[in-house]
Amino acid sequence: MIKRIIPIALLGAAIISNTGCNSDGGFKKTHGIEYKIVKEVKGKKAAKGDIVEFNLIAKADTTELGNTYKQGHPGAMRVEEVKNSGDLQAVFPHLAAGDSAIVLISCDTIIKGIPADQLERAQKMQPWLKKGNKITINLSVVSVKSEEDYKASKQAEKKEKDAKQMAIDEPKLQEYFAKNGIKPEKTASGLYYTLKKPGTGDQITAGESVSMKYTGRLLDGKAFDSNVDTSVGHHGTDPLTFSVGAHQMIAGVDEGVALLKKGSEATLYLPSALGYGEQAPPNIGPNQILVFDVSITDVKPASENKQMQGQPQAQPQ
Repeated sequence: MIKRIIPIALLGAAIISNTGCNSDGGFKKTHGIEYKIVKEVKGKKAAKGDIVEFNLIAKADTTELGNTYKQGHPGAMRVEEVKNSGDLQAVFPHLAAGDSAIVLISCDTIIKGIPADQLERAQKMQPWLKKGNKITINLSVVSVKSEEDYKASKQAEKKEKDAKQMAIDEPKLQEYFAKNGIKPEKTASGLYYTLKKPGTGDQITAGESVSMKYTGRLLDGKAFDSNVDTSVGHHGTDPLTFSVGAHQMIAGVDEGVALLKKGSEATLYLPSALGYGEQAPPNIGPNQILVFDVSITDVKPASENKQMQGQPQAQPQ
């Protein structure tokens, strides 16, 4: 996710840090911050609308407030018009991919942006937030891309990562099928499914509103969510209602439901890339193969799809 950082957000932002060094020695000023380029590479400077990927290490006094290297991936920010004094992105138009800089942000600037009735609480939570102190950010620009190129590069990275994970998941699925005597169908995406009850009427299409009962399990049989078994999950026993093809569900469930009809009962076997991938909830864990037993209780045409009862994105979970 691309986040814009404003002074008030520095109080809790995981990607900003502070070392408390002074601003002597070639620092320039812009929009309430000070910066010094310590490594400059010839290239296109960041412009409004570009996406800048960057690494940084930040400390306040001796407190490390953020370190993207520890996160394992760079931060990303869209370059926009600077409206707030002390906004980190004010330095990006001076940098190109490969450049490194030291950025200083005065705590005085941050304090000015905090309502008076909230300042005492903020300073108790962040002891480094005191007058005269400075936030120091050691910043390294990884890339400068147009938004279109940035999205394309992320899609390419995801495709490559998913392909690698698919190669890991496939033998696990085949072992599971063989062990349990399952002979599933397979789609082009890598989704496997078995049909227990065919249902009636037309096959479900994108835009239709579907009501579904389900139980989600891991390959070891452990259930992590259900609206059938009240001892599992937190969604009660009402059917989950969602719009097919609207990306309100994880990809494998969205695709699998579109293979069914009203009254269908099926089991969907999702490789990690069609489930939650690395960004899985704690009760599932990263890169887990998922098994969903689903039953379609109702299907309504797109024209009647006025209100969605299901929750967005990672449902079921």
